[in-house]
Amino acid sequence: MIGNSIGVMALTIAMTVSAAAQDKSIIVQSTTSTANSGLYDHLLPIFQDATGIQVNVVAVGTGQAIKNAENCDGDVLLVHAKPSEEQFVSEGFGSKRTDLMYNDFVVVGPESDPAGVGGMSDAQAALKQIAEQGALFASRGDDSGTHKKEISLWNAAGVDPSAASGDWYRETGSGMGATLNAGIGMGAYVMTDRATWISFENKQDYTIQVEGDEDLFNQYGVIPVSGDKCPSVNVEAAEAFADWLISGEGQDTIAAYKVSDQQLFFPNAPVN
Repeated sequence: MIGNSIGVMALTIAMTVSAAAQDKSIIVQSTTSTANSGLYDHLLPIFQDATGIQVNVVAVGTGQAIKNAENCDGDVLLVHAKPSEEQFVSEGFGSKRTDLMYNDFVVVGPESDPAGVGGMSDAQAALKQIAEQGALFASRGDDSGTHKKEISLWNAAGVDPSAASGDWYRETGSGMGATLNAGIGMGAYVMTDRATWISFENKQDYTIQVEGDEDLFNQYGVIPVSGDKCPSVNVEAAEAFADWLISGEGQDTIAAYKVSDQQLFFPNAPVN
């Protein structure tokens, strides 16, 4: 009986420690762009030191991140496809969505610029010219926020790139860094978020060819996953992380992150 009592006590203690550890840990479903840029390496130690909450990031395309969160495989969603984010909340998967930060997209390409789009600030016109010239273009093709934006620009330009899939239009099905590597390897144009491009080390002879269009604006949002929809969510810790990100301290921490003296993300959470 004594042995059984000790065993039960040990099991109870182990379960209590496990529960306490879980209370101090969350999963953030997020994008490859925020991870590839190094933003989380900058942010998370500061947040963890302040709160004791451990943040584990799953970095995938926005579409996959949303699906993962809908499957209750995360506590917080941090992505960049506002219509999809708003749908996520309207369907009850997220408690609220808040603008967090922004940067922009750019189209990069080889210095030889085979489509002659260098210096253009009209993204739709540039993509149409790339298509007309049949110049190689590497797309993520992965339903990420970047891919969603790219497809919206092709549609607005009156171009169906899928008709040229495997020809001049190459879909990698990969994250941003991998797509940049593939695109550079084949001499193709690539649309990327500026933060990943600044952080990217394998630029070779590539440069930004198209930038400055309002249509290239790239907004990120943060959403705590709903505890009503997903009972496994660590609601308290998830809300603590989201609240910290949109607080003055969190926004200042985002603004302070730079690579090569260039600010990668610009905080724009509503002022409380």
